[in-house]
Amino acid sequence: MENRFEKFTRDIARIYRSIQRIKSAEMTEFHLRGQHVMCIFYLARTPEGLSATRLAQECGEDKAAISRTLTDLKNSALVEEYCGDGKKYRNPFRLTEKGQAVARAIEEKAANAVEAGGSFMTEDERTVFYSVLAGIADSLEKYLKELSGGQDESV
Repeated sequence: MENRFEKFTRDIARIYRSIQRIKSAEMTEFHLRGQHVMCIFYLARTPEGLSATRLAQECGEDKAAISRTLTDLKNSALVEEYCGDGKKYRNPFRLTEKGQAVARAIEEKAANAVEAGGSFMTEDERTVFYSVLAGIADSLEKYLKELSGGQDESV
């Protein structure tokens, strides 16, 4: 009988690798890298814009990585920075019109990938799956917090 830990970690790793490869493959037409996808995704969902700090939290990345990504996206004219209080990580970033068009294409590509990934499930199974997945994530975060003595280990 296969060990649950072994199966769980192997399958999660396979899913993650597939997602990364799909992001990279789908972004070539926009001359972007896979890491840009989540920034564009969250900015599309927040028309008022997001600061680099908030974007880092949403994407689960460190601020330096998000800063590099935002620089790339600014250089591609996909995002623009609105001046705020002059603090680098507080100024909001918003998608440009070009960025919004790319975001719509990304949304469609993401929907296609999600549909392909869950094509074998019924709608009821999908609902249960996402509920269970969120429960696992919450439980592991709680366990990690307990391991670290109650300190927040998030980005």
